[in-house]
Amino acid sequence: MKKSRSYLSLFRMLLFALLLVGVVACDDDEDDMIIPEIPTTGMSNTFTLNAVDNPSISGTAKLEELEDGTSKLTLDLNGTSSGNMHPAHIHFNTAAEGGGIAVSLSAVDGATGMSETIISALDDGTAITYNQLLNFDGYINVHQSVSDLATLVAQGDIGQNALTGDMMNYDLASVADPNISGTATFAKRMNNETLVTLALTGTPDGSMHPAHIHFNTAAEGGGIAVSLGAVDGTSGMKKTNVAMLDDGTAITYDELINYDGYINVHLSAEDLATLVAQGDIGQNALTGDMMNYDLASVADPNISGTATFAKRMNNETLVTLALTGTPDGSMHPAHIHFNTAAEGGGIAVSLGAVDGTSGMKKTNVAMLDDGTAITYDELINYDGYINVHLSAEDLATLVAQGDIGQNALTGESVTYDLGEKDVTGISGTITFSQRMNGESLAVIELIGITEGNHPAHIHAGSVAEAPGGILISLTPVNAMGMSKTNIAMNDAEETISYEALTNIDGYVNVHASAEDLATLLAQGNVGSNAVE
Repeated sequence: MKKSRSYLSLFRMLLFALLLVGVVACDDDEDDMIIPEIPTTGMSNTFTLNAVDNPSISGTAKLEELEDGTSKLTLDLNGTSSGNMHPAHIHFNTAAEGGGIAVSLSAVDGATGMSETIISALDDGTAITYNQLLNFDGYINVHQSVSDLATLVAQGDIGQNALTGDMMNYDLASVADPNISGTATFAKRMNNETLVTLALTGTPDGSMHPAHIHFNTAAEGGGIAVSLGAVDGTSGMKKTNVAMLDDGTAITYDELINYDGYINVHLSAEDLATLVAQGDIGQNALTGDMMNYDLASVADPNISGTATFAKRMNNETLVTLALTGTPDGSMHPAHIHFNTAAEGGGIAVSLGAVDGTSGMKKTNVAMLDDGTAITYDELINYDGYINVHLSAEDLATLVAQGDIGQNALTGESVTYDLGEKDVTGISGTITFSQRMNGESLAVIELIGITEGNHPAHIHAGSVAEAPGGILISLTPVNAMGMSKTNIAMNDAEETISYEALTNIDGYVNVHASAEDLATLLAQGNVGSNAVE
């Protein structure tokens, strides 16, 4: 028994010695051990880190799921410099809103532009998985240095705040200051909220310009729907996260890009009445399709201009009247009328009154005055014309007038001479102008007329063959020597196009009066009988 115990004791001593050697060996090699990297599951997502204070620095943040349930976040920046270390954090909320630090990340090494952080919990100890980070309400800030955290070298929204790539751009036109204009960009987030970025040029350094989304079109005006952040005049920029209206009603990106609204950017918080930029958004945004119509002088030869019809996304129309020569402080009522200006007709659409100081007025047109809906496509083919009046008290005096829609002139025209006949000193021209609908505007202009109304007709045959029967009765020439007639058919009520009219076998007579048709004031061949 003693012998067996001796052997057992010896065995135990040898075993202890071997264990001791193993422990010492482990201690000696501890610094040389390689800790194996935890493999990824293959699931990953990459977020963009945009430049902030240094335009040459930007990059990505790659989030990977690890097999042990944790996540690896790799920051990879371009443009950083060796010797710098850039602190980085995940923050709560969107970058536009700002928020406290949620997760402290490893600092980015300027030499490589890289940083790797294993994430299993927020800084407050709350566990967070890869899937939760993928849907996290947060953003990343990368700072200049520990001593200069206020300067950001890169920033980007992550998780549910990341941008999908879908976006809409809207123009913000100048208002009070022609040097200030810009754009509003609506960018869709993964959670269907919207990053609204206002970018203006021409704003003065140090200024702050409040901005809002309003109800309705800019031409109509409306209350504030969404308060946006004030534009910083120094940078001309402001970013705002929009998830709801000011009254608390939730609004998604898809709803906002179809919203019935517009944006106002104001001069200052103290002077909201002065606008520096403005633009329609959503369904009210302009498509780029437009038609321009001339508004010719009437009572005052110094006043003329244009009417521009611009198509909105919802197929309504922005009608812009722009006149030159209107006196400061005056207001000029304007309307779209039925028929051609040569024929005359009742009011179809009441437009806003033109401000004489600016010569401008914008009106949104979605329906006729009787409530009938009318689209842009219908309006640019409408049988109508525009009258701009001297004042609300003197609607009879016109300062500008022009045909629109199907009645607009194509630019094709032919002019024929009307020579002196029975009365010395009276002569002139008749011009046939083609309309969009293929009809014709016939305009007689005579010199030497001083009074009365003078009947005029297109007759069959040539002057040499006269007299010929009346083919088309024209509007009598007035005391100013003018006559305008819309020609769609002859007196036999047969349709006649512009092409047919400019090839008609006929001539024009202008008579002294209805009582004295025998006396001719002017006469000339037209159509196929004209001398080239």
